[in-house]
Amino acid sequence: MTTTAGAATHHVLRPFGTTGSTAPSGSSRKHLELPPLTSGYLEAVDAAGTTSYTPGSVQIDSGQADGFTVELDAPAFPGQIPGVPLKVSVQPAPGQSLAVGAVYGTGATGSVSVTSTNNCSSGVAGSTAQAEVDQLEYDNAGNVVGIAVQFQCSVASGPYQAYYGALADGAVPTTAHQGYYTYESDGQINAFGNDAYLNYLGDLSASPLNSPIVGMTQTADGAGYWLVASDGGIFAYGDAPFYGSTGNITLNKPIVGMAATPDGRGYWLVASDGGVFAFGDAQFYGSTGNITLNKPIVGMAATPGGRGYWLVASDGGIFAYGDAPFYGSTGNIHLNKPVVGMTPTRDGAGYWFVATDGGIFAYGDAAFHGSTGALTLNSPIAGMAADPNGPGYWLVAADGGIFAFDVPYFGSLPGAGVAVGDVMGIST
Repeated sequence: MTTTAGAATHHVLRPFGTTGSTAPSGSSRKHLELPPLTSGYLEAVDAAGTTSYTPGSVQIDSGQADGFTVELDAPAFPGQIPGVPLKVSVQPAPGQSLAVGAVYGTGATGSVSVTSTNNCSSGVAGSTAQAEVDQLEYDNAGNVVGIAVQFQCSVASGPYQAYYGALADGAVPTTAHQGYYTYESDGQINAFGNDAYLNYLGDLSASPLNSPIVGMTQTADGAGYWLVASDGGIFAYGDAPFYGSTGNITLNKPIVGMAATPDGRGYWLVASDGGVFAFGDAQFYGSTGNITLNKPIVGMAATPGGRGYWLVASDGGIFAYGDAPFYGSTGNIHLNKPVVGMTPTRDGAGYWFVATDGGIFAYGDAAFHGSTGALTLNSPIAGMAADPNGPGYWLVAADGGIFAFDVPYFGSLPGAGVAVGDVMGIST
């Protein structure tokens, strides 16, 4: 549990369901090979703008098809208020049923109350409350037996002026790797087009960081992820194990990216000088740490079998190690803007680079599907990701804008409250 001033720059409700479902006959749960998630966290902002964060265990206090209450049982914020356990109650409008993807507490959708030391409710003057139902699981009688909900509320007076949080009990990933997550320098992640499962594992953005977040990698089953900071500190969530970090080592150059092994039992970190650090079952195949580079390394990617990797420099120079083939580079080409990232094709027989203007460079079996190189962007491109289920790719700008090429567009950050440079990349 930590407290820091001004850590979180914005909060948004992050949908992952399909709007308009009512209680089905029997269970709606999918992907039962993954353990159900029981997790939750609460952020509270006081009058001075200080954000406090606490994780906790979650249980459904009561559940029927016409409403529910979820309780977060967590430690109190130290020296402030015994504001937990905290209960989030959602009640649809008369005659309506709960609907996945619906936001309650707005208009005629129903009411929301967040019960704590200073309560807030969508029906009380001087306070506002919203809750988004992201996943519902029912038994045969129509009772809610699994729930995932995000909420936010504000009050006019009291020790805290705003609450943000996520609660999940019995929730499971239903569309792992179907959409994308964007990640920010403070560790906040934002989900689009998928089930937002990772958002319920914790929120690093309310914790004080020694160094900014520069990379994110998901586990193969979509039930966990790693974040890496520029000092090599590793933050592991869900089923992503911690295998080590360089957080306590003095580095010659900052870490700029990471890649995981296919089985999720290890990972590599790469620094801007091309130094590679291998943890878990990740093998060291070579680096540019002892080479004088024309331009710094900006990212890395692992081969599908995990027996090699590529490093890419800001001039598009490629360094291939292990079983990673060399398909070409822009190292001898004058670029309009520097390269900021790369991603391989699904079979590893090609790769794309992306520059800050959204220019795309395709090699091997990587096909060109379009770029933003001819557009005037509000914010520079920060990274790219290939569609694991199709031929195209997404680009993400530093303000959270998403550009989709031969892939589905699931949405982007609203822009307001997102400082240019906050968004560091995209992960699928």
